[in-house]
Amino acid sequence: MRLLLRLFLLLLLALPLLAAGLVYLAIDDTAVVQGQATLTPAHVERARRLLARHDPRTMRAGVLRSIVVSEADLDLAVNYLLGRYAKGASRIVLHDGTISVRASLNLPVNPIGRFINLDLSMRESDGLPRIDALRLGRVPVPGFVGNWLLQRGLNRLQQREQLAAAADVIRQVRSRDGFLMVDFEWNEATPGRLQAALVGQEERARWRVYQERLVALAAQPAVGRVLSLDRLLGPLLQLAQERSGAGGDAAQESRSALIVLAFYVNGKGLSALVPQARDWPMAKRHVVTLAGRTDLTQHFTISAALAATAGSPLSDVVGLYKELDDARGGSGFSFIDLAADRAGTRLGALAVSGATGQSRLRKAVATGLQESDLIPEVRDLPEFMRQDAFERRFGGVGQPRYQAMVQRIEQRLAALPLYR
Repeated sequence: MRLLLRLFLLLLLALPLLAAGLVYLAIDDTAVVQGQATLTPAHVERARRLLARHDPRTMRAGVLRSIVVSEADLDLAVNYLLGRYAKGASRIVLHDGTISVRASLNLPVNPIGRFINLDLSMRESDGLPRIDALRLGRVPVPGFVGNWLLQRGLNRLQQREQLAAAADVIRQVRSRDGFLMVDFEWNEATPGRLQAALVGQEERARWRVYQERLVALAAQPAVGRVLSLDRLLGPLLQLAQERSGAGGDAAQESRSALIVLAFYVNGKGLSALVPQARDWPMAKRHVVTLAGRTDLTQHFTISAALAATAGSPLSDVVGLYKELDDARGGSGFSFIDLAADRAGTRLGALAVSGATGQSRLRKAVATGLQESDLIPEVRDLPEFMRQDAFERRFGGVGQPRYQAMVQRIEQRLAALPLYR
């Protein structure tokens, strides 16, 4: 009996030590994968084409379809998400029937180490891939343990309505050298479920609050047919600050305000994302300008909403893509439009930043946000350049003359107190 008691006590003491040892071995001082995802207009173009080929509005229920994503694009997307949400990096290799993943994730400050390095090998199955091997730092994890953890994680994620709706249509994930293929079967209920689940209930409630404030602002007797963007943006951000001071999350409130404003300025209804918005009050239409132009307002608000929801790098590259697309067949490349994109990006990033940025924005709103706070002088910047003229004058994106012009824009933005 005494022997059993001693063994029990020994085990009781050994388990915490074993756990501590495993944690120590799983954490490293250096990252095995480094690098930041660099988005380009070409990536945006490929994503646009992919979405166009699989537009839910054109899909027939009961038809098996496949999405094919290249190894480079998949790795870029995962890298971007890891960099934004976990300050990490990844390297994905797609073999015939297997997927290899190496990733490094930053850890909060601690006395043990700075990173968790992960090595993962997955094999194709009848549905989702299954784990063959998993290593965390220097700790090997048996495949059955990894699959159990994976299934538990998927079950947790599928409790979220939007992820459950997406998972219901996936039939199999396959890997072929350099490409990932996701087989899925659309059903008649899926579009409605995805649309309803895209924006959570709390987010929908916030959007309605800002929509109602926008309705009130647009209906004021003193407001003419044409009004400057700051006349709407300032009061909406003021409401966001009031709500965050009353217990709301400052970043979430500002993000909702910018999204609602972007939809209004660009003439789109929120019902495209929230079906319930069809029953919400509609704001009176006005011509909203920035620096005297309606197109700059559209560039600014879209970039601000993108930066507040997806991060500044994505917002910047979408703006650049739009200008290159215009140069090929639209109104031509415009550094003025690009300046509005960059200004909107800065505001969107500032609206969801930490305490210092929030304080700066709060002071600007309290003193009365003006158009001159949002965008610098841009009228002297080149615009309306067709692709050949743009490349002749500036050499193309990334070339020294182009970079010099972008740097001039960034210097003007940095000189504004709000973005300094």
